[in-house]
Amino acid sequence: MTKEPVAVVGIGQTKHTAARRDVSIAGLVREAAVRALEDAQLTWSDIDAVVIGKAPDFFEGVMMPELYLADALGAVGKPMLRVHTAGSVGGSTALVAAGLVAARVHRTVLTLAFEKQSESNAMWGLSLPIPFQQPLLAGAGGFFAPHVRAYMRRTGAPPGIGALVAYKDRRNALRNPYAHLHEHDLTLDQVRSSPMLWDPIRYSETCPSSDGACAMVLTDRAGADRAPYPPAWMHGGAMRSEPTLFAGKDFVSPRAGRDCAADVYRQAGITDPRREIDAVEMYVPFSWYEPMWLENLGFADEGAGWKLTESGVTELDGELPVNPSGGVLSTNPIGASGMLRFAEAALQVRGRAGEHQVDGARKALGHAYGGGSQFFSMWVVADTSPAG
Repeated sequence: MTKEPVAVVGIGQTKHTAARRDVSIAGLVREAAVRALEDAQLTWSDIDAVVIGKAPDFFEGVMMPELYLADALGAVGKPMLRVHTAGSVGGSTALVAAGLVAARVHRTVLTLAFEKQSESNAMWGLSLPIPFQQPLLAGAGGFFAPHVRAYMRRTGAPPGIGALVAYKDRRNALRNPYAHLHEHDLTLDQVRSSPMLWDPIRYSETCPSSDGACAMVLTDRAGADRAPYPPAWMHGGAMRSEPTLFAGKDFVSPRAGRDCAADVYRQAGITDPRREIDAVEMYVPFSWYEPMWLENLGFADEGAGWKLTESGVTELDGELPVNPSGGVLSTNPIGASGMLRFAEAALQVRGRAGEHQVDGARKALGHAYGGGSQFFSMWVVADTSPAG
């Protein structure tokens, strides 16, 4: 039996800020879910199941919050699944929901991811001593900075590439009303001169700490036929993982990321991602990861990712726009950050991305990673069904 085609017919997200003290966690997730239902012109009764995801529970200090969120998400008496794959969880959550539709287990699924970081301290949460594990040294930046330095050493990338990425994404965020950071007066010189946090990562080259949620309504072909707006069709999706540490691990270009991208491209029939994909929503929490992932995902040859950034290829009006929404560098509710990449990719091919719409976008990639560059999830969406 062939798989059921999966369509994204509703997308909703909250306004992302440092602290949403006006709502509880339940109020935050419901805000995104209601907007997704409104976009799809559906009601709670049209939803067959809910798939929810978030990053580690100690980010808020509320263990297994999904157990009390059923009321807020219209899931009383319905199947509700929780997904957790560290920072990639938003993407993984969407893929689990898509799998339920593709397997014809459910016809219409609400999927949602969130984080309310203001209720805890992610820096502290990511610095816990764990037996037999490499210490994170004051947050994720302390873990990833040596990998960035290794990339620079391996490729000969000049030191200013990270600033170019950060400046681009923060300017793109000004076009996105939901983005957390709207730095209207930011200049490239200010990015370059911002304080050094973890050499070579500067303050303005890092992601913020955000409260926010993102939701999508996924449905089958019959549901897509009834949708009020053009859907985004899933052409391929995959997850891969590898250990945090093992002999021979390539922290600059992890094997799991390469394998995940190759699988998604195979499913979508893509042989030249640089030419066939019109927009990329890439998980870039530290600016240097744009050129690193350009290589890992097959958009550039090894050692050439930084050249695409430097030459303007990844600008909003470039040949391969990367993070037209502003990306993780501008909005980072960790549990939802991956789903935001998936949802923003879907908005592009639906032609509903507003001021950050990429002209003529028909096929887009959503990408998420998490942990110590060990969990990866990706999908390719397009404006036509896989059979069409």
